[in-house]
Amino acid sequence: MNLSLMSLEISVVALGLVVLLADLWLPAERRRALGYVAAAALGLLLLQNLSGCCSCCVAGGDGTAFGGMFVQDGLSVFFKRFFLLAGALVLVLAVEFSDRIATGVSEYYSLIIFALAGMLFAASANDFAMLFVSIELITITFYILTSFTRGKVAALEAGVKYLILGALSSAFMVYGIALVWGTTGKFNFNELAQVAGNFTDNKVFLFGVVFILAGLGFKIAAFPFQMWTPDVYQGAPTPTTAFLAVGSKAAGFVLLLRFLFTAIPSVTAHWDKLLIIISGITILYGNLCAIPQRNLKRLLGYSSIAHAGYLLLGVAAMTSAGQSAVLYYLSGYLFTTLAAFTVIALVMRHLDSEDIAGLAGLNQRSPLLAATLTLAMVSLAGIPPLAGFFGKFLLLKAVIEQGAVNHGYYCLAFTALVGVVISLYYYFGVIRAIYWSKDAASREPILISTPMRVAIVGCIAGIFWLGVAPGAVLRLAESAVNALHCPGLALN
Repeated sequence: MNLSLMSLEISVVALGLVVLLADLWLPAERRRALGYVAAAALGLLLLQNLSGCCSCCVAGGDGTAFGGMFVQDGLSVFFKRFFLLAGALVLVLAVEFSDRIATGVSEYYSLIIFALAGMLFAASANDFAMLFVSIELITITFYILTSFTRGKVAALEAGVKYLILGALSSAFMVYGIALVWGTTGKFNFNELAQVAGNFTDNKVFLFGVVFILAGLGFKIAAFPFQMWTPDVYQGAPTPTTAFLAVGSKAAGFVLLLRFLFTAIPSVTAHWDKLLIIISGITILYGNLCAIPQRNLKRLLGYSSIAHAGYLLLGVAAMTSAGQSAVLYYLSGYLFTTLAAFTVIALVMRHLDSEDIAGLAGLNQRSPLLAATLTLAMVSLAGIPPLAGFFGKFLLLKAVIEQGAVNHGYYCLAFTALVGVVISLYYYFGVIRAIYWSKDAASREPILISTPMRVAIVGCIAGIFWLGVAPGAVLRLAESAVNALHCPGLALN
């Protein structure tokens, strides 16, 4: 057992326990600052990882642990850096939100860290047991985080909905895993890949695969498993919603990529039409349902569904170019989405609702926040030269390149372009409310703390950097997806 490969996960779990125990000795007025300490600790872990000072990030650190259940490779390292950055930014946002949490601020921070630990394990899952345990660690912590502001009926309602539907998705996944194991006798993804080709006509095996995909579809909010998203996004505390939108979705996609292209590549090769249909419907559903929304978090919930559909473009393409485009798109989505939710948390701090009308006059109250939300909306819409544009370009390019093999890819690309055009309406509706609405609920300037200002500027820099100079991250993404290449599936 090579525990050194898990040094990062062990460190994050230890950090969560330290934050939880520190609550016993710190006075109430100093507990709020624990969030900054935890964010700084995650930042140090990220810098250590980037500098190659730990065994999990150097070339010689690749390997497996727990009998092949835990794998350390380029794909896992890419996503672990992604999750560490997201966790640090969400913790800074949680500190700003902490004055709206009546009790248990330290517990709120620690639960975010434990959810992060689940995401780190998910990045290295190479076995159904590790897949299920990591997903449940993420999901169970989010059950609590979603309803943490239990004094609000909307939060309790969101928590109950997420609990019921999350338990249902877990049941689908367990049943699917049982069917796959029962027919093949394999839990490990590499071992399963060697025999999966022998079961492509086995209906019990295929039903198991479908049930597993249903469970993963719930995590990424893909049609037809997206029904929980708008209600949970609206009712949950804003930092929780932000982490759900970025971290949980990315964890779902890394598991989906490993399952489809490492565990069952020979089966995936025949399911291109199914993936095309799911991607297209998800894009249209999310964008069309977002049009009438007035609540900002609910609007971003439907937007998240649409972006799951865009990300599925790269999965449906079944090429290494499509897979690397998924990783690149998620990187841009991280900065863009966290920037949007940060502005929502700060602007709606003292308002009873999160209606778009609350943005009226924001350009006068805080030009920085107005510019940040504008850039986030423009990037989500896919307008150059920001990160969202180049991400969509890469995904569409990967799909169109496959059109010569299957004309359905051309239809999918057209559907994605229609979705982009539809999204312009509701994204620019938010921008219109910022700069042209006259009925401002408040004229008071919005104060921004120094850590929050640093986080906002960092998100803006990330949005521009990924859009203007995408080369570095794209090369990392292309290198990371090499870990998915299996003999059972021809990748272009």
